[in-house]
Amino acid sequence: MANGGRVLGDRKVALITGAGGLLGNAFCQALYTEYDIVAVHRGRTPGVPTQYEWFIDPFDPEAELPENNSQVYLLRSDLNEPGEVERVVDLALARFGTVDLLINNAAHMAFHGQGLVDGDNALDDFDNHFHTNVAVPLRLATRLAQRCWMHDRETNLARNRNIVNVSSMSGSEIYEGGQALYSASKAALNHLSRHLAVEFKEFGVRVNTIAPGAFPASVPVEKVLLSILEVDRGRMTGGVYAIAGPLETGEQATSTPAPLATTPIPN
Repeated sequence: MANGGRVLGDRKVALITGAGGLLGNAFCQALYTEYDIVAVHRGRTPGVPTQYEWFIDPFDPEAELPENNSQVYLLRSDLNEPGEVERVVDLALARFGTVDLLINNAAHMAFHGQGLVDGDNALDDFDNHFHTNVAVPLRLATRLAQRCWMHDRETNLARNRNIVNVSSMSGSEIYEGGQALYSASKAALNHLSRHLAVEFKEFGVRVNTIAPGAFPASVPVEKVLLSILEVDRGRMTGGVYAIAGPLETGEQATSTPAPLATTPIPN
């Protein structure tokens, strides 16, 4: 398959949102030499070579460094703005011809410590949570399906194309501290993912959700990263997997991670 003169190679193309955040940055840093990455960010940028920045040797600025042989394709976007999801999808497809792995990682998280009925703070923040945490993942998945995946079942299966939605344990548990809206939006994302898995199975694209506990406070970022890799390399679909506790292997993220003890969250 070719698009814009580029022929698909062995490296999978990954589109990740929230690329400047903790998990997004970790994904880009650990895997930019393994995946062709479209890194969508709004503010901070991941610490990797991109089309705008690259590593240099301060003692030999003209030297070619092997770290720059791969570059992340950086896209700045506020995905909540009208038309931005479509712009990102169009640019990703123009650059790489396809997307094999969509990681919906961007999130809005605001806690309302005084509860839902203390003034209008929570009411005014409802749309922010549900648009960023539910509508944007849905729109990205839908546009990629419409523009890339729906009529390409054979290639979808061959390249093991899939979506990983990053949810939270709060989507299935109740925590104190004013997390009602955030938790409700993540619960909606969990169930939306199950429905997407059923529909997208018809054209050979998998959809799964990982639901980590608070990271890095209670779950190492490396464990969350490894869970994404496990799901991408597996064949499961329609699952929502809890990610909790320490990293069992004690290893850093690598290209060949050990199997993780993920716990499916029931419907």
